Amino acid sequence: MQLLWSPETASKAYIDTVKSCKIFQESGEAELMSAMAGGWNAKTIVEVHIGAVTSTSIGLAIAARHTGGRHFCLVSDEGSRLEYLNAMHAAGVPPPKVLVGRAEEVVVGLFDVDFLVVDGRRKDFDRVLRFAKLSHRGAVLVCQNASQRTMPGFTWGGVLCSTARIMRSVALPVGNGLDIAYVAYNGGAIDSMNGTSRWVTHIDQQSGEEHVIRR
Repeated sequence: MQLLWSPETASKAYIDTVKSCKIFQESGEAELMSAMAGGWNAKTIVEVHIGAVTSTSIGLAIAARHTGGRHFCLVSDEGSRLEYLNAMHAAGVPPPKVLVGRAEEVVVGLFDVDFLVVDGRRKDFDRVLRFAKLSHRGAVLVCQNASQRTMPGFTWGGVLCSTARIMRSVALPVGNGLDIAYVAYNGGAIDSMNGTSRWVTHIDQQSGEEHVIRR
């Protein structure tokens, strides 16, 4: 099994996120991640961040709607959960399932994660990645706020379990930095090695932003 890129779903998720995120004066981070999660047809999307809801949460919720997938947000306490839900309702977007507790403990109860977004400023950043139960068809891992990451000398290989095989990784100057990895899990076959697929960089002519997708 493998993750297969769907340009049509990526486009729909991107456009709907652009429409829904007009209230946020931010970079195109939400649109990029929504398009990626939609394009990969992600079925289990998990986000672990700090603070109130951001446009990224809206983008991931929209992507999950297009893929028919499950969307989870992990928060530390009940107050954060209520704040998150209120913000999502105010934005007019159906919220994901919000789980309360220590992220590295909650994430082990989620299976077949194929799109995981973690805020690099979290002190438990590396443990969340290590304990996540990734899908055997592959997974996309995203570190938000990579320029403010709490872990010096970070490498994907240094935080992932031994059964996760890194196929591609890229760092993008979007927002406060995005560090993205595409991994195979437990020896699962990934088609990117057979020469029929490739990562493509696209520069938005209006915003100047760099988008990286797989074709």
